Amino acid sequence: MNIVETAIPDLLIIEPKVFGDDRGFFLESWNAEVFRECGLDLTFVQDNHSRSAKGVLRGMHFQQPNPQGKLVRVTSGRVWDAAVDLRRSSPTFGKWVGVELSAANKRMFWVPPGFAHGFVSLEDGTDFLYKCTAPYSPSDEHSLAWDDPEVGIKWPLAGIEPQLSAKDKVGTPLAQIEGFA
Repeated sequence: MNIVETAIPDLLIIEPKVFGDDRGFFLESWNAEVFRECGLDLTFVQDNHSRSAKGVLRGMHFQQPNPQGKLVRVTSGRVWDAAVDLRRSSPTFGKWVGVELSAANKRMFWVPPGFAHGFVSLEDGTDFLYKCTAPYSPSDEHSLAWDDPEVGIKWPLAGIEPQLSAKDKVGTPLAQIEGFA
């Protein structure tokens, strides 16, 4: 497994070892011992799976209290995934990192607790899977405005009108979010 650091030290791109031949491929998407050896001692309590059409934008979601860490990946199609640091004591508060995840590149993205997370689907029939360190709690869920100019996420939306849920259309600006310690 290869760990790729990003501009925000706690956000990590994970490239698993892929064993392929003319029949297909094999990879371990999760192995507690291997991740622990790489410095990621994680316990997951919930797995989620979403399917999205091209242009669906989901995010920027976070839970507070009871934040979730998420290990995310794509098994069909392609997304552009983003995370925003909401830890007020962090030197990277309000900064973001974006990464393309796809069935072809097999990359994973580690988004620790204290970050808002979201993605836009770049292909129809995109399957997005994620492991969570805390259970989903509807009463704790919040949305950072996906298009907040203060954050300035550069979504790859040229010629695409994003499809948003009702709650994502009214996300909260960064300036109004309490953030994490």
